Amino acid sequence: MTRQAIATSGAPAAIGPYSQAIAVDGLLFCSGQLGLDPESGSLVEGGVEAQAERSLKNLAAVLDAAGLGWADVVKTTIFLADIADFATVNAVYGRLMPDPPPARSTVQVAALPKGGLVEIEATARRDR
Repeated sequence: MTRQAIATSGAPAAIGPYSQAIAVDGLLFCSGQLGLDPESGSLVEGGVEAQAERSLKNLAAVLDAAGLGWADVVKTTIFLADIADFATVNAVYGRLMPDPPPARSTVQVAALPKGGLVEIEATARRDR
């Protein structure tokens, strides 16, 4: 098994000892993306909707760096600081997902890094 780290300047640099994504055996495991501006490293303004949009843009940049897109994503997980934001994040998410959308879990967590309101991770598969 050979693991390949995927990195792009189109998404924020890792804020810890992890890779933006790891490709292995035709699969891509993307680390969670917060609503951080890739240039400043700060959370975008505009609340949970803006952070969800930025999180998905960051994730799309990581997928693109691996030569993949949303149609290749098989599973996502959404982490919310407040489950009351589910409908807002769901609407943003729904605008970007292909048909059929990937499998998904959404959970409320006690807190997210940097005080984020939403974090999204994905697993994708490369057609061989």
